[in-house]
Amino acid sequence: MLEQLFDLVRGAGQKTVVENPDVPNEYNNDVMAEATSTVAGGLKNVMAGGGLENIISLFQRGGQQNAGGAGGLLKNPMVTMMIGHLISKLTGKYNMSPASASNVATNLVPNVLDKLIQKTQDPNNSSFTLDKLIGSLTGGGSDDNITQQGSGFNFQDLISNFTGGGNNGGNSGKGGFDLQDIISKVTDRARNNIGNESQSGGGSGLFDLIKGFIK
Repeated sequence: MLEQLFDLVRGAGQKTVVENPDVPNEYNNDVMAEATSTVAGGLKNVMAGGGLENIISLFQRGGQQNAGGAGGLLKNPMVTMMIGHLISKLTGKYNMSPASASNVATNLVPNVLDKLIQKTQDPNNSSFTLDKLIGSLTGGGSDDNITQQGSGFNFQDLISNFTGGGNNGGNSGKGGFDLQDIISKVTDRARNNIGNESQSGGGSGLFDLIKGFIK
């Protein structure tokens, strides 16, 4: 799933990065790998902090916060956090000016997230689902569905529950699933995954993995 996310970044980065004279050509792939790492790491950190509901809300198509597409996503605090992180990376590692780094990050991050949301909401695209994305980011692999172990539930159902007037104010959601139990499982797995990454090479682990996708 990370490789698919990197492909989205490469598609969005053709104009923002490759054709941008402010980004030295030798850094093109590194900058796009940093953007991929920023989006993936940002979502993972939110999950590790117990913020699964915020991610579900982000992935609601037609929700108020992203109804305006990529531009609307700029109002989301998670997205602004990712943009700030990427700006810091671009200025610190690649000596880009703050203005140039801001231009790249502000264009790239919301556009990639908007495309990612569209992909996960496309019923004809089984290779891109929220289940696979969350499974991949929490260390279970892209085909892992955390909550289907005996529950017959998936995260697309959870989005429907949020948008369709289901009971999202309590512990039990539509279909009888326990929302707090799901959040707890996702949080624990994301924290464990981050802990494993720290032990095996710190913050560079995800970036190095993504750079391996460059052909």
